Amino acid sequence: MSHTVHKLRIVAAIAINSQREILLVRKRGTTAFMQPGGKIEPLESEIEALQRELTEELSWSVAPQQIERVGTYSAVAAHEADTVVRATLFVIHTDERATPNAELAEARWVSLGAARSLELAPLTRDHVLPIAAARCHAAVGDRETDPE
Repeated sequence: MSHTVHKLRIVAAIAINSQREILLVRKRGTTAFMQPGGKIEPLESEIEALQRELTEELSWSVAPQQIERVGTYSAVAAHEADTVVRATLFVIHTDERATPNAELAEARWVSLGAARSLELAPLTRDHVLPIAAARCHAAVGDRETDPE
């Protein structure tokens, strides 16, 4: 007996603020935290989808030049049975206030250490945290070597 595994194509933002915290969101009726983002609509580019999702979910207006593509990663979906998400991840550096809208119940800036103590979606746990840690470590290194 075989069962079908559904594939879901999404975009997601790894938002990092100046305190080297990452933004985690939680959808209504769910328990796992993840990145803001969502499905790509027909005829929409990845950047357009990310901009739309950030506007809908957080009331953020993000210019294309603020968005850095990191790559595409796959993980088991956090809240959809028999589904694998294939997510194109983008880094955004921002100190915007995170106000949850649309389907979001919660949005919070957290340190990487605090993030590891939360229930996280597999994509966030396995791919986003290592990327964010490398980016935050690089930012610290840049500050330590820059003369003031």
